[in-house]
Amino acid sequence: MEKAIFAAGCFWGVQHYLDRAPGVIRTTVGYTGGHKDNPSYEEVKEHTTGHAEAVEVEFDPVLTSFEELCRLFFEIHDPGQTGGQGPDIGPQYRSEIFYLDDKQRVTAQKLMQNLREKGHTVHTALTPATRFWPAENYHQHYYHKTGHNPYCHFRIKKF
Repeated sequence: MEKAIFAAGCFWGVQHYLDRAPGVIRTTVGYTGGHKDNPSYEEVKEHTTGHAEAVEVEFDPVLTSFEELCRLFFEIHDPGQTGGQGPDIGPQYRSEIFYLDDKQRVTAQKLMQNLREKGHTVHTALTPATRFWPAENYHQHYYHKTGHNPYCHFRIKKF
């Protein structure tokens, strides 16, 4: 198994789409990229920890690749929006890839350049991964539990 960590707005919608991707074994919503150990949702929401709402993805590299997941990541949100995603505004909703190795960094850079060459604006940050803190249980697989659909994530073909 391999892992990837993506932040693209509200983690509920990101998880909703990543859960359905072929080769994905498990997804966990949580917080990363900040400076406080084990932050709570309330702390992240108050902008006191520096964390992004993110999704950690475990996937089978025989069935999919980081590149395929990264393409999905770019197609389910607007990487050109800064300061949030859709109606969700705040630094915790930023677009960011937390890469786990140099291969992931290079792959993400290549895809970002490809999008720019196609005329898309990309403000997605590329950051070395730090500790990922799972969110509270009520956030895990939120749309599956509630039967609702994402309100700020829509898949738009870009590649």
